[in-house]
Amino acid sequence: MLATHGIPPLPLRVGKVPFGNCRTCTGNACGGRPNMKAAGPCRCPDVCHAWAAATTDPHTLTSPAWARAWRTAAAVAYHPGGAGLTVVDLDDAAAVQWARDNLPPTRTVPTTRGEHWIYRGAMPSSNAVKPSVDIKSLTTYARWLGPGTGATANLPDAVRALAVKEPSPAPRAPQSLTVPLRGHGGQCPHRTPTYLERGIAMAEQRITEARGAVHATVYRTFLAVLSTHGRCGCLTGAHVARLFTAAQAKGETPRHCTDAWTNALTTLGL
Repeated sequence: MLATHGIPPLPLRVGKVPFGNCRTCTGNACGGRPNMKAAGPCRCPDVCHAWAAATTDPHTLTSPAWARAWRTAAAVAYHPGGAGLTVVDLDDAAAVQWARDNLPPTRTVPTTRGEHWIYRGAMPSSNAVKPSVDIKSLTTYARWLGPGTGATANLPDAVRALAVKEPSPAPRAPQSLTVPLRGHGGQCPHRTPTYLERGIAMAEQRITEARGAVHATVYRTFLAVLSTHGRCGCLTGAHVARLFTAAQAKGETPRHCTDAWTNALTTLGL
């Protein structure tokens, strides 16, 4: 049983959704979800507070209310953060390949369309950190699909970084697109013109192929371009315009492009 291993379980209804509030707790009238910090006075033993109802307490798990839920449950879930774990939910083959290329190996569990990569350590949860990639840890639940295979690695910084949100626009005037950096049109002292052209083309492709989290993809792409070429003066307004055009073709507004570019400059101290 999961609870005996320190993993808080939770029954799910058809459709992989948690049970709704009981009559007493409807609309959280009870005072809040029982496992939340400072959640309120709720002492309801029912399985009606989604992820926050997950527990390892044997008396609760075997109570009449939970017994009824288990009898009608269609699936089993658990609260990763409550077990000190983080699940990187990879929802298709492309996402799995990305993880294999970029994340340290760890315990993996096959899913219907992809894999769960499980790390030791908890962190804030975040959806769509990359196309078909979600992070499930604190304040959420994940389906239990078996113990998986492989050794569970410690949560790496590479996973924590995925949940970092794009910073708010810097409190300064928007930067002109015709002169995006300190200089423009210069020669890259450490790269060839061909390398620069390839880098811009790859950045355009990365934005164009984004299937979700477009805002974050645009920002991270701008950041990658600037981290390589932002200090050598070889970027021109034409290069920036190509990136902006690719972003706007994905539905981004000119204002968001300008803000994302300015934020990337600020982050890198340019």
